[in-house]
Amino acid sequence: MMDFKKLANQYKDELLNNVLPFWLEHSQDHEYGGYFTCLDRKGNVFDTDKFVWLQGREVWLFSMLYNKVEKRQEWLDCAIQGGEFLKKYGHDGNYNWYFSLDRTGRPLVDPYNIFSYTFATMAFGQLSLATGNQEYADIAKKTFDIVLSKVDNPKGKWNKLHPATRNLKNFALPMILCNLAMEIEHLLDKGCLEKTMEVCIHEVMEVFYRPELGGIIVENVLANGELSDSFEGRQVTPGHDIEAMWFIMDLGTRLNRPDLIEKAKNITLRMIDYGWDKEFGGLYYFMDRKGYPPQQLEWDQKLWWVHIETLISLLKGYQLTGDKQCHDWFEKVHEYTWSHFKDEEYPEWYGYLNRRGEVLLPLKGGKWKGCFHVPRGLYQCWQILEDITKNV
Repeated sequence: MMDFKKLANQYKDELLNNVLPFWLEHSQDHEYGGYFTCLDRKGNVFDTDKFVWLQGREVWLFSMLYNKVEKRQEWLDCAIQGGEFLKKYGHDGNYNWYFSLDRTGRPLVDPYNIFSYTFATMAFGQLSLATGNQEYADIAKKTFDIVLSKVDNPKGKWNKLHPATRNLKNFALPMILCNLAMEIEHLLDKGCLEKTMEVCIHEVMEVFYRPELGGIIVENVLANGELSDSFEGRQVTPGHDIEAMWFIMDLGTRLNRPDLIEKAKNITLRMIDYGWDKEFGGLYYFMDRKGYPPQQLEWDQKLWWVHIETLISLLKGYQLTGDKQCHDWFEKVHEYTWSHFKDEEYPEWYGYLNRRGEVLLPLKGGKWKGCFHVPRGLYQCWQILEDITKNV
């Protein structure tokens, strides 16, 4: 059996003494506000554009840690300055959130992506808890209302797809709403919260989860819920599916539904077995459910977030059900993750490996990798491992 106490300390130490100091020191733009996320291996800034997803995620991360771990002033200061930058420059005045900004806050890419909205909601929800500032709470609530209004057409007028021919819906939105509803529970009335939870659970566990395909989750289905035999309709994204399962386990805990927890744990195990590279180890990024060549050229890369989210789901599964398969897989994924993604020389972790597990890009942050999956994953694993040690 694993030494849970030693592991808890390993995750805690990595978070508090390696990863967080890296972002506090290197990512804050003290001149214009907000955060740099394009950071090379040593933490030097190599591009100053600011991506609204990642700005929101960093505000959320430092607010959440301030709320849940320790009232450290430097964490709160970091969150507030990012929140103020987003409040001022991140949207068009009506809380339509841009995708990216230049360093000074001028918009570069118009609002087209719903995840700019979801991460702004998360950011201001946690920041309102940390500060007691009603303005932040209002921004979160108004943005969440826009998210809900866009659920049926997440890309709105920016949707490149021709209407009516192949009307697909994507797994990512119901998946993230599972987490988002709990994140801003303090801002939602009971009816809205319950309805959002039930719709998300249904979509994730009944529509995208396909028992007839051997119990896997597909990334896209037709609007009527049927499968589509197309690149998008055949796509399987193991990391997404596994991450969603810990959101579902949290909902199962919150709603006191052990059946839901058990099902989510079983899907986690199924998706890891399905997505694991039997030759080189690690989880594939994209797969095709029929075994055809995936359309994404990066399909066989090994990504940081996929493995970190898998660690969370396995630990939660083990904590909540005691399934030894979760324990054994956790050991295996933990070993792969720490030996491949952690940079032994400089702080923070690599994000992108090739199929063989060699570093493909030495960056510590970029357009998609910011202050989010690594610290959130370290925090989650530390907390679960500590809980397990208390109950052993």
